[in-house]
Amino acid sequence: MILQKDIERLSAGSNETFVLNLGPQHPATHGVLRVKLTMDGEFITRAEPVPGYIHRMHEKMGENRTWAQFLPNTSRIDYLSAMAYTHAYVAAVERAAKIEVPARAEYIRVITSELNRVSSHLVWFGAFLLDLGGFTPLLYAFDDREKILDLLEGLTGSRLTYCYYRFGGVCNDIDAGFVEGARAFVTYMRPRLLMYRELVTDNVILRKRLIGIGFIDRDMCRRYGASGAVLRGAGVNYDVRRAEPYSVYPQFNFDIPVFPEGDCMARYLVRMEEIAQSLRIIEQALDGLPEGPFLAKGVPRMMKPPAGDYCFAVEAARGRFVVRVVSEGKDIPYRLRLRTPSFSNLSLFEEASRGMMLPDALALMGSLDLVIPDIDR
Repeated sequence: MILQKDIERLSAGSNETFVLNLGPQHPATHGVLRVKLTMDGEFITRAEPVPGYIHRMHEKMGENRTWAQFLPNTSRIDYLSAMAYTHAYVAAVERAAKIEVPARAEYIRVITSELNRVSSHLVWFGAFLLDLGGFTPLLYAFDDREKILDLLEGLTGSRLTYCYYRFGGVCNDIDAGFVEGARAFVTYMRPRLLMYRELVTDNVILRKRLIGIGFIDRDMCRRYGASGAVLRGAGVNYDVRRAEPYSVYPQFNFDIPVFPEGDCMARYLVRMEEIAQSLRIIEQALDGLPEGPFLAKGVPRMMKPPAGDYCFAVEAARGRFVVRVVSEGKDIPYRLRLRTPSFSNLSLFEEASRGMMLPDALALMGSLDLVIPDIDR
């Protein structure tokens, strides 16, 4: 807990500060992110994120490729939430070209996106606990995630960077084996969440590391444009699937987990509850899966959407992801812009970590669930 006298001392400044580099190869940054820390003893006076070490110019690449050729890029931006990112891109192009997507394809997109969301949260869960000094939960989380990867590999041929969605639907249909496997995973995962609660969530060591640490309020979220679990952990009930409904999400019953405390524990609880809600959505989508085509007819092989400015937003695993495309009616986009949640969520770290001790700042960073390629896009 940060004492008032410590805050006053840090605000007054000190001649005994030193600079500490967190990264760009530090395990706690989960990628090549560098944070330049100015320390006064064990307290942080300033934390300056230095991104750009793996910048790949995705937006510029999107302006030098055909609309279809950019599809594989989308899963390389946030590799843990690849399905949702591809969904945003194809939906933006479908909106521009006025392509009507078959209902079965939309259900398949929801099922696969929610499986991918659970997979992403399991990676975060295991890595977050590893940052805090606990190794065993990582093994459990990756064991559970492996079942999702097996399902998606059988459907898409890939285990991480998927390129499964197409303009007008998906590239191939799901079969009875996939449906049976997805149902089995939902049945399997629910008791595992209870085990996680007993093993981790209710553990007194974890609670002392997270409760009251890394406070982020709704005003800070608004100023930096934070979204996802960071925003909902600050008490703001905002989820793109409800606020800006897309695909067939309005047809499903699910709750938006919101915790008002604004600390690391609140963000942890949001994501753990989101896993349970994703399981609800998957089960409902499997129950209501309609018959019919999985790909719209008449979609041209060479897309040339009408001239205009088009946007589409989705709720990815880390928050609100927006694709904006500008078309001139040609086979290559004129402009492509990506609004990624990790960049906005990282931006508040400097202010939120001021005055914290280094171990607590690592807990704060882990609770943001950063994917570095999502920042260095």
